[in-house]
Amino acid sequence: GVRLHRLDAAGHQQLLGDQERRPVLNQGARQRGVTLIELTIGVILMGLLAAIAIPSFKDWIQNSQVRTATQSLSEGLQLARAEAVRVNGPVAFAITNNNGAAWSVSTLNVNDLSAVAVVQSRSATETSNALVTASAATVCFNGSGQQVVAAEGLCPARTTVTLDISNPAGGACVATGPVRCLRVVVRTGGQIRMCDPVLPNTDTQSC
Repeated sequence: GVRLHRLDAAGHQQLLGDQERRPVLNQGARQRGVTLIELTIGVILMGLLAAIAIPSFKDWIQNSQVRTATQSLSEGLQLARAEAVRVNGPVAFAITNNNGAAWSVSTLNVNDLSAVAVVQSRSATETSNALVTASAATVCFNGSGQQVVAAEGLCPARTTVTLDISNPAGGACVATGPVRCLRVVVRTGGQIRMCDPVLPNTDTQSC
């Protein structure tokens, strides 16, 4: 049969030895708190990181206004040109507010190039800090996608048009300041291009 062996108290003590008297949790290994010196160092490091990051973030916000405004102007010009080709008639792109790069695209009367209907417009809400300096406030395209030749009605005479976008609230343009100003160029043939006026001519993104 099966024998059952019992350990007496002495055998039990011998088997477990000192393990029986060892506490479940080691009270000597207490969790150490953060000292005042460590807390002070952490606060100083956080302050240094914030001092470095905040100006960079502010510059990024100001530059994003320029990029957004430039992209918006380019899209508006592209829309005007495409609409002129679609309807096979004159269409005008007009800057309605230099502060913020607001614009509108309108179809024109083929006889006198006066406005007929607004196709689309864009407000300056998202780009209120952007400033547009344009060589012409209006650009007109004909049915072939080129600029209208002669000055008439709302349209100026055909010429290369430049739209410079800056952000005075953010500072001066690079390379003398933190803001990277951009430009949109409209050629007489209707080509529309975004570029950076401060880059050298060897750069593909230069003007």
